[in-house]
Amino acid sequence: MKKVALTLAAVAAATAFAPEASALPAFARQTGMACNACHQTHFPVLNSFGRAFKAAGYVMMGAQGKVEDEHLSIPDTMNAAILLKYRAQHDTSAVVAPGEGVTVKTSAAEWQHQMGDEFSFFMAGRVAESGNLTIGFLNENNLAQGNAGMPLVAGLRLPINYDLGAAKVTLVPFSTDALGAAYGFELSSGGVMRANRWAEHRRETSAVQYSADQAGGGNAAGIATVVQNDMGFINYTKWSSSFFPGANGGDVPSTNFGQTYVRAAWTPSFADWALIIGGGQESGSSFGNLVGGLVEANQTFFDVQAHGEVAGMQTGIYLQNAKAPVCAVAIAANCVHNKAGVTDRTATTLGAEFQVIPHALNLGLAYRQASNGKAAGANGDNAVTVTAVYDLVQNVAAVVNFSQYSGDAHVNTDQLTTLMLEASW
Repeated sequence: MKKVALTLAAVAAATAFAPEASALPAFARQTGMACNACHQTHFPVLNSFGRAFKAAGYVMMGAQGKVEDEHLSIPDTMNAAILLKYRAQHDTSAVVAPGEGVTVKTSAAEWQHQMGDEFSFFMAGRVAESGNLTIGFLNENNLAQGNAGMPLVAGLRLPINYDLGAAKVTLVPFSTDALGAAYGFELSSGGVMRANRWAEHRRETSAVQYSADQAGGGNAAGIATVVQNDMGFINYTKWSSSFFPGANGGDVPSTNFGQTYVRAAWTPSFADWALIIGGGQESGSSFGNLVGGLVEANQTFFDVQAHGEVAGMQTGIYLQNAKAPVCAVAIAANCVHNKAGVTDRTATTLGAEFQVIPHALNLGLAYRQASNGKAAGANGDNAVTVTAVYDLVQNVAAVVNFSQYSGDAHVNTDQLTTLMLEASW
């Protein structure tokens, strides 16, 4: 009863003080709580309660009915949601846009429209709860485009938690078509995992994402082994740059988990500021089943996230530094990081976001200092990014991101502007 009482108190506190944000209503349906219970400033930025819900494996339930028996506890309804991002982008450079998405254009004056680049159907929630054991899941299905051998599924993770009292041990079998090795387990909203980023221009605001060339589209499959408690977590993942290897015995070849992802983070609170301070490393190579060859991952990073208040405004501060060495010559074409690089690829990003109108308008600013891995004299790749997110309602937002680039990698003063409508239901 004491554990239940503490959980209910945490829920009440989160509901009372968290700002509004769009989210995945699958969890709102399961918990009976508004989207703003889990999100800081806006989706997908997680507050402390949202991080705890995710770390516990999506199993907490509210008033929703259950089907229960001995060693059985599942929702009486499969919880689902749809997420849509509709983007219009203007890129003044003469090449593929360095930001999110792929740009196809005939002139630098064109606006390019992306309808359904992210249009996904989610199912999520509790799989089981019995004693100290809980199992949850998150399944993303891409409604706009298929993948070789997998026409619908875009990602799946199945967190299996065992509570030891002082800590939890979590195993997470996972696979994703685009989100990389960190998809198995991550609590930061700074872009360590591609989908959990505070700004839409991911490579401009996250050093970890800047180094990710995403060979094979960010394909990853593996098992994350996590030890976690209220003070932090350690994640040791064995994985390969593959997507659902050996799925249904079909035409998606199986693979070994020859790559390693190690991540550790400290998650203390000081003077009403919730912090995540950590680092990580990806290394090794393995067979990528969709690439059809060896894929190498090699990156080291350090990150800090701080959530609190400045002048009465909900505030997020994000600092990252990442380095990706040159890949092995034999598999340089299939590098997860620093693809075709001749020098180390490095980046440092610093960003801050403020909720200037409560429950409505969030403004942000970020700076990236980077070297893109090309030859000296042509590798300076810096960026200044301005962001705005206006929540029309809790689950629909209008987003603007503007990035201006500088450095000797740019002949002209290149700019990227993204206008986006983001909605979930």
